[in-house]
Amino acid sequence: MPLHPQARDYLARYPSDLNTDLAALDLAAIQEMRAQDPMAAHRGPLTKLPFVRDESAEGVPIRIYRAVRGDAPLPVVVYFHGGGWVLGSVRRNDATARDLAIRTGAVVVSVDYRLAPEHPFPAAADDAWTVVRDIFARPAFYQSNGRVAVSGDSAGGNLAAVAAWQARDAGLRLAHQVLVYPVLDVAMDTPSYTRFAKGFGLDAEEMAWFARQYADGVDPADPRLSPLRLPDLSGLAPATVVTAGCDVLRDEGERYAERLTEAGVPVELRRFEGAVHTFYVLPGLFDQAIEAREYVADRLREFL
Repeated sequence: MPLHPQARDYLARYPSDLNTDLAALDLAAIQEMRAQDPMAAHRGPLTKLPFVRDESAEGVPIRIYRAVRGDAPLPVVVYFHGGGWVLGSVRRNDATARDLAIRTGAVVVSVDYRLAPEHPFPAAADDAWTVVRDIFARPAFYQSNGRVAVSGDSAGGNLAAVAAWQARDAGLRLAHQVLVYPVLDVAMDTPSYTRFAKGFGLDAEEMAWFARQYADGVDPADPRLSPLRLPDLSGLAPATVVTAGCDVLRDEGERYAERLTEAGVPVELRRFEGAVHTFYVLPGLFDQAIEAREYVADRLREFL
């Protein structure tokens, strides 16, 4: 599969996501990485919205965005950022959340879940579920009309998938789930892990490092970590799954879409050929990011 020309240019500058000696990444180094954002200029504009406010959902920090003026109830999209459960924040992903609010017309709730290694598994998953549960419990606070979707990219896609099955099991009806190149199985044994192991942005070794920081020693079959291992996918919210053609995570995302279909869940899968991991959050570098965001927004508007 040929790389998209923009992906090729990106990899010439950033051959791997972390681009450092993993053995040297102690806690101080991780915290320093969190304080910097070399991609800030490529994440898109910080468009001014009528309503942006930092709040808390049962102690979990969140940022609420509303692009539609007024106080009429709207659908809600919960957004979980990526970063391997180790990096990322509401602040770093501010432009992405604003863009999602503008494109969908929904209230967007961006979640500042706890990060590893300081807060290992299942802290991030617990925070994600706490926020989803709170939105259903306090619709007026979120100006929600009761239609709620979850979305996330990479590790955030993992949290969205986990929250989706937890909502099903709790009897809370989600309108949709959007999983963008999600982490769905930490076994890391798919063909895409071999084919794109090194030199395509997110290296296989880096993904293994992220998983160790979050869930070292955890049973990889635990569906709170590997939702692809969930025995029964029936009754889950309709789904949109986006994958990157040249990404170690490609195959597990596409297998999850297959399993959802087999379980009778409405799902649409779209692979962006020649794309590499992280393209979705860098519209300043990838034209495919704009295409993918509009596709995701179309799908969310359809179900919300």
